[in-house]
Amino acid sequence: MNGIKNILQPSALSLQPPPSAQRINLRTPEVMLEVQAKVEQHYQSSLVEKIRAEGGVFEVGKTHFYLAKQFGFCYGVERAIDLAYAARKVFPEAQLFLVGEIIHNPEVNGQMAALGIQNLFDREHPISLDALQPEDVVILPAFGAETSMIEKIKERGCRVVDTTCGDVMSVWKRVRQNAAEQVTSIIHGKAAHEETRATASRALGKGEGHYLIVFNLEEADAVCDYIIHGGDKKIFLKKFEGALSAGFDPDLHLQRIGVANQTTMLRGETEEVQRRLRDAIEKRDGSDKNFRFFDTICGATQERQDALMVLLERPLDFLLVIGGYNSSNTTHLAEIGEKKLPTYFIRNQGCLESDMRLKHFDLHQQREVVTEKMWMNKPLGEPLSVGVTAGASCPNSLIEEVIKRVLELRGEENN
Repeated sequence: MNGIKNILQPSALSLQPPPSAQRINLRTPEVMLEVQAKVEQHYQSSLVEKIRAEGGVFEVGKTHFYLAKQFGFCYGVERAIDLAYAARKVFPEAQLFLVGEIIHNPEVNGQMAALGIQNLFDREHPISLDALQPEDVVILPAFGAETSMIEKIKERGCRVVDTTCGDVMSVWKRVRQNAAEQVTSIIHGKAAHEETRATASRALGKGEGHYLIVFNLEEADAVCDYIIHGGDKKIFLKKFEGALSAGFDPDLHLQRIGVANQTTMLRGETEEVQRRLRDAIEKRDGSDKNFRFFDTICGATQERQDALMVLLERPLDFLLVIGGYNSSNTTHLAEIGEKKLPTYFIRNQGCLESDMRLKHFDLHQQREVVTEKMWMNKPLGEPLSVGVTAGASCPNSLIEEVIKRVLELRGEENN
């Protein structure tokens, strides 16, 4: 593999050491026993598991909590964390580095730092790739990494642990196929998101492919309008600056298109993007032969969105959405919630400062704000119904701490 020693890939869980080294299996019972014990210690919650087992309902005094049926860590996130812990166990003396954040949760990434796993792109202390040595171990995050980044790591000869989620890799397969068949990939996602950047890099194929990233329906409509009517190429390219491949020509590269997506987007919005683009191709060409679409929304993402929709059928006073502010799937849960009832997107229990003061992320201002009012909507002592959900990168331990904090603010004890 061109000098890279690929320790772990989704399809192969064993270490590929240098030729002179003994073959090491990262998933030996000894390693995984210790790994799982540490992971459970840091992230699991007996209280949350008890609530889940009892149908998602938890009542203490006059405070009633209702948890969505699906919430918190997904399999891909659990696997990524397990492998990072396993790498630390197998290589206790080596320098371990992460390509960015392993997932979008500050508490989990804080634990990575506590394990001595350094973030190559830490804002305060970034590490140059030129400083990497062959004996170093580099961990690729759950959302993957851009091909150019991986090539640079290959050049350094580092050992690599690849924790990329299988759902993300399914999208890569589709966009690579598009590139090979001269079909431009229209990617529904956030242009600055690590996963979307990684997918876009695969959409180039071996150099023959192109991509265009659309964030929302307004941007999709702009593409549709150009497909049907044409337009000013310079204005189009300016509108999508930073969200398209080098050398992109809308007159050439919108002739044959295929829709892909960031796996954590809203399914309904992705389906609407797909429908509008298909309609545009049909209006221009008289058929959809120059259009293709594959369903690549992450199953865990959809399960959490569907479960929240069911939860919102209950009469609730407000909804707490717990997770990292830069987590795409968590953001969409908050978007769903705020359409129905007061919704607070919080990072952890520390955001609940008092019954009259709350810190939370405002989706419209795109920043953390402070609400100074009776945010619970009910005076202390009155019955309160609280909806709770969490993104796929949020550990159960954080959910437990939030529940306990609400009870503390309500003056009620959990026995």
